[in-house]
Amino acid sequence: MSEWWTYRPSDFLLFAPRTYYRLFELYNAEVWPLHIVALLAGVTILVLMRSHAPWRGRLIAAMLAACWLWVAWAFHWQRYATINWAASYFAVGFAIEALLLFWIGVVRDRLRFDSNRSASARVGIAMFVFALIVQPLVGLLFGREWLQLEFFGVTPNPTVVATLGLLLAANRIHWIALPIPLLWCLLDGATLWVMNATDAFVLPSVALLVLLSTLRPSAARR
Repeated sequence: MSEWWTYRPSDFLLFAPRTYYRLFELYNAEVWPLHIVALLAGVTILVLMRSHAPWRGRLIAAMLAACWLWVAWAFHWQRYATINWAASYFAVGFAIEALLLFWIGVVRDRLRFDSNRSASARVGIAMFVFALIVQPLVGLLFGREWLQLEFFGVTPNPTVVATLGLLLAANRIHWIALPIPLLWCLLDGATLWVMNATDAFVLPSVALLVLLSTLRPSAARR
């Protein structure tokens, strides 16, 4: 038996990179045209953020919670768990995040957006637009094929980035909803790094940006 210090991080990977990307390819083919519905939901969220309807926070939170719940069940539980046993725990985490968003935004109606946006709010909106439109196309720059791309509301990464953007854009920081998406940024970054993927830096960079944007106002208030 080899000594523990002879192992490399890639030796602990439970699947081959080819299998990982093939998973997205099959998943996207199976759930199409849900991508169009998710894109329309994302555009609707952007429109609602600029409206003054008193119920907009509840509707945004409900749509966002539905996206997290779908990814938890359809992606993590039904597909990703077939190649990675830890995905069952990811599914539970995503379901918990869906419940938190539903509790904050729908039950308590605490997801509010001001018309006079701060610098962190503008960063959050930019992150949401990035997750909705740019992030899926970024995969092409890093060698993915069209069917292997990730989309908001359908796959984890853009859904996480969009959620973090909305939480930044809100008129107050909902700290209870931040840990799970931030943890996913680190987990996904580590997975892609072990796979030697060139886009491994994307989600950890997003997590760092969110932390800087949330902690800076807190430090200023103190």
